[in-house]
Amino acid sequence: MEPARKRAAKVAPKAAPRKSAVKVPGKRIKPDLQEDVFARLHRAMSTALEDLKARDTREIDVRGKTSVTDLIVVTSGTSTRHVKSIADEVVRSAKKIGLPPIGVEGEREAEWVLVDLGDIVVHVMLPRTREFYGLERLWTVGDDEHPEQLAG
Repeated sequence: MEPARKRAAKVAPKAAPRKSAVKVPGKRIKPDLQEDVFARLHRAMSTALEDLKARDTREIDVRGKTSVTDLIVVTSGTSTRHVKSIADEVVRSAKKIGLPPIGVEGEREAEWVLVDLGDIVVHVMLPRTREFYGLERLWTVGDDEHPEQLAG
């Protein structure tokens, strides 16, 4: 006779795998579905930034420059409390549509909070921190949209 645990393991049905809208290594997602996910995520992120009155928002398309993400968003808040609130709203909006962030960094100091949404990475910064690090310059060096920087 088999032990009860082994019998139960044979009889118990396996849990159905969770369906995910996020890229999963080894699985192919239809391009139209992936675009829909990106569009939903972009819309949720943009709405969150507008609702919390983020300032000087800049979107930088980095496809072809890095494989880490497709879009980098850099925006500013007026204080550490505002920066944290903006980042929290981006996280809340992403969770609401079923696409929680991969990670969030810098919440405690709130001078620069990074929200990694996978295809979109959002940097919420204080203006002085944003100026010091110059992420926009870093990711747009050599782009045609900034010929004045190349001429200098």
